[in-house]
Amino acid sequence: MSKRALVKYLSELKKKELEEQLIDLYHRFPAVKEYYDFVFNPKEDKLVQDAKIKISNEYFPLKRKRSKARRSVAQKYIKHFVKLGVDPHLTADLMLYNLEVAQSFSLEKNVPEAFYKSMGNSFNELVQFVSLNALLSDFKDRIVACYIFSQDHHWPNREDFSKSLDIID
Repeated sequence: MSKRALVKYLSELKKKELEEQLIDLYHRFPAVKEYYDFVFNPKEDKLVQDAKIKISNEYFPLKRKRSKARRSVAQKYIKHFVKLGVDPHLTADLMLYNLEVAQSFSLEKNVPEAFYKSMGNSFNELVQFVSLNALLSDFKDRIVACYIFSQDHHWPNREDFSKSLDIID
């Protein structure tokens, strides 16, 4: 169904019928429920804190012995926050937190080449997001610290970090 057809259909419904459909959607689809819960009671700080705990647990687990170190966990939260419309400042903070935890992890563990590539992608996405949302002044120090870390610890893809920084210069 096209957007135009949907608008036409909705305009023909009576208010009571429209309310019933929204309530039905709210009960049937968790994404709709989550959206309305967020719109009317954002609790953005709690969402970010929960995401940080999950990301940290991915690299430094409390309940299991081995870390999984999956970038996809953080990416899932970041994508979800963007979709919900969470404050870009909080989303950028989460993106940086993910990089900082991963860099700490790399000091303690022997990580594969794919890990460095993945973190390079995360750094590039972070720089683009910060640039797009005009947040550079708030996060410049932390971004530069992540860049310097990659250089000082001779990450194999440190040139990718350098190229990513060219976006904001």
